Amino acid sequence: MEKNHVFHQIPDYLDGNLNKSAVAEFEKHLEQCADCQKELEEMKTFFNVFEEEVPTPSDRLKAKFESTLEQQKLNQGKVVQLESKPSSNWTGNILKIAASIALLVAAFQMGSLFQQRKVNEDIAQLQDETNQMKQTTMLSLMENQSASKRIQGVNYIEEFEQPDEAIIQALANRLLYDENDNVRMTAFEALVNFTSSEIVKTTFIEALEQEQNPSIQVAIIQALVQIQEKKAAEPMKKLLEKEDTQPFIKDQIKAVLPSLT
Repeated sequence: MEKNHVFHQIPDYLDGNLNKSAVAEFEKHLEQCADCQKELEEMKTFFNVFEEEVPTPSDRLKAKFESTLEQQKLNQGKVVQLESKPSSNWTGNILKIAASIALLVAAFQMGSLFQQRKVNEDIAQLQDETNQMKQTTMLSLMENQSASKRIQGVNYIEEFEQPDEAIIQALANRLLYDENDNVRMTAFEALVNFTSSEIVKTTFIEALEQEQNPSIQVAIIQALVQIQEKKAAEPMKKLLEKEDTQPFIKDQIKAVLPSLT
């Protein structure tokens, strides 16, 4: 049966956060449960995707540039030919040598500049492709039928320094429409780090109007008060008027409502 599975412990098991007795209990259950074994293997696969490092450029590029530089030196050597002339023309020869050295230095600097630019472009493209892969995996996980996988997907927000609107909206949908309390709370905890977004502010207000879990209600109220979102005053007043609103929720609203009006 679903309730006998240990899906919810898999992330902590993989992260090494379980104590010895919990690990022994978990592994004992794993030996007898094919569903949990399958779930564990799938999560390991997803973890491995995000542990891959962005490869750094090899020494091949450097070797190719040095080869080009050597050829450039040979070409410059062919251009500058010092002929045996009277000693009175030594100044002209020195100027030729100086000009050749200047050309060589300029060629080296330009080659370095173009090579570095190419390397930077390659790295940027690789990082972009990696982020696209992470985003696709994250969005896919958040639509999974398993609540533990949806939580795992929400937690992948940590992989993005600046998540785009698609990710923020996907998290908002988890907070507003997910049937699992733990998923909604995890989505709220992820979104609270991006309260400067208008999508997040609007989502918090909408969630406050429909959320039934008291713990999530309190968390949303505190977040809206912290950012001084004036539009939250009306839904808070409605909660005060509802008979099924928990007394401690009403007390919380009464304490903070003056700061929003």
